[in-house]
Amino acid sequence: MKIRVTLAGLLMALSTFSLAQVWPAQTIKIIVPFTPGTGMDTIARTVAPKLSERLGQPVVVQNVPGASGNIGADNVAKANPDGYTMLMGANTMLMAAQLYKNVAFNPVEDFASVSMTAYGTLMLVASPKSGIKSMQELIALAKAKPGFVNYGSPGIGTPHHMAMELFKSETQLTLLHVPYKGTSGFVQDILGGELMVGFLPVHVAQNFVSSGKLIALAVGGAARHPVAPGVATIQELGVSGVNVDIWYAFFVPAKVPAPVINRLNTEIAAIIKLPEVRSLLTNAGLDAMSSTSMELSATLRKDYARWGSVIKRNGIEID
Repeated sequence: MKIRVTLAGLLMALSTFSLAQVWPAQTIKIIVPFTPGTGMDTIARTVAPKLSERLGQPVVVQNVPGASGNIGADNVAKANPDGYTMLMGANTMLMAAQLYKNVAFNPVEDFASVSMTAYGTLMLVASPKSGIKSMQELIALAKAKPGFVNYGSPGIGTPHHMAMELFKSETQLTLLHVPYKGTSGFVQDILGGELMVGFLPVHVAQNFVSSGKLIALAVGGAARHPVAPGVATIQELGVSGVNVDIWYAFFVPAKVPAPVINRLNTEIAAIIKLPEVRSLLTNAGLDAMSSTSMELSATLRKDYARWGSVIKRNGIEID
């Protein structure tokens, strides 16, 4: 029996070595689990042609939307671990996998981390009609009148919604959530004053803040953002644990050979550093960044637990 196990292990090692030696030898597919035009799609379609040039093989992008990204992610989790199927993911998949019932994959165990690619920062804003002019005023009003302050989001489980749920948890506030079916109605109503507060991408929010249509209360990242350097972070204003940056990263199925992952990491990191790529992402409201595979894995595990705690504490789920 020991000989059989040893032989099996040797054969597996030889197979892995053989794959790494010839990889890539065919088209690589990047699955984007959302529709065209999203942040994930923009990153994938920016990186794909550059990656193709560097690897000498076609790299195609395929959109597989549905169930807040769970359908596309599940396809990658079940794909052959040969390095020819990649997932353009984001921290939203950590939320979606825990918001929906009977999800067939585990975003921590069923993927191997390749590299971070970009992040987006959310800004907490208020309608001028709300009378709220600072984060401290928001907290004071919400504590004095639980459930009186309403906030909007593009829908249950969206980053805007989950960011506010985390903020609520850390401040122990009771706010009224008004979910919309998409971004346009949500933005229109916070500009019109029907909604009092909400989170918006910093690049979007700052345009409305500069024109006086919205009031900036705080940014939700770990540090102040270059687009709005005068706006303090939530942590600077006294509430710790509320880092709601949206990060975007590449993953492959678990058990893809380490040499393949290392090659992808090296090439993607080089692509993300290119001035034209950084410029394209900046114009899309994203801040380019890369990481090692280990750094991304650590972030993945930490954020999975963090968002899982928020979801359980607040009893959030999607049927």
